[in-house]
Amino acid sequence: MDILEEIVAHKRLEVERFKQELSEREIHRRVESLLDFSVASMSKALTSSSTGIIAEFKRRSPSKGWIKEEGQADIIPLSYQQNGASALSILADEKYFGGSDEFISIARRSGVHIPVLYKNFVIDEYQLFQARLCGASAVLLIAADLTLSECRSLLHTAHDLGLEVLLEMHSKEELEYADLEPDMCGINNRNLGSFVTDVENSFRMAELLPKEAVKVSESGISNPDTVRALRAAGFRGFLIGETFMKTPDPGKALTDFIREIEL
Repeated sequence: MDILEEIVAHKRLEVERFKQELSEREIHRRVESLLDFSVASMSKALTSSSTGIIAEFKRRSPSKGWIKEEGQADIIPLSYQQNGASALSILADEKYFGGSDEFISIARRSGVHIPVLYKNFVIDEYQLFQARLCGASAVLLIAADLTLSECRSLLHTAHDLGLEVLLEMHSKEELEYADLEPDMCGINNRNLGSFVTDVENSFRMAELLPKEAVKVSESGISNPDTVRALRAAGFRGFLIGETFMKTPDPGKALTDFIREIEL
């Protein structure tokens, strides 16, 4: 198995365990009480921003191990918000990324009010309810681990729950997923099978996406010049995690990065 296949196989087992701990009926009941309250729109936040930075709270990665094991969800996400992030991405996968649904809840309680992306490998409707319950604004759906039919169904359910969808594609072969008209079209510069990263992937794919799509470039972005070039190519969102998380003060690193973009 490649890394993505391994993660998805484990995720299926994990979701079944979650269902045993909190039944589908019960999580549906809990989420139903939240549906009268809307969440902040991530797509609008990106299109109205001059920078479009989606700052990611990412403590670990499968390829690099721990990036910031001591990173706290009540400090770094709020610091990102205070230092100019347009939106946040918070990892919810525990085994491979050191994340947790609870990190989103903690970030919200700390004062985070900007849009938050539920960053996980979503393969089951149950996870959409988990995302809404913990306080996410949007969810990531990954074309590489979903059939077109599965993706369509999950996108529909996400919208029913008041969540936006960032639909991630990597290759030309996955472009048909953009026809599902997600709220945001993401291009992952990292191959999820090999974890090799190439930012040029976003430039190659940009012109192939629908012109009206809210385009988001993900992974491997470490230079403000790259963000400026991607904006010129039509991107409005830039998901950046390791560049900030590997520094002593991720919030300050974000401030410095934004300052360079705006020069």
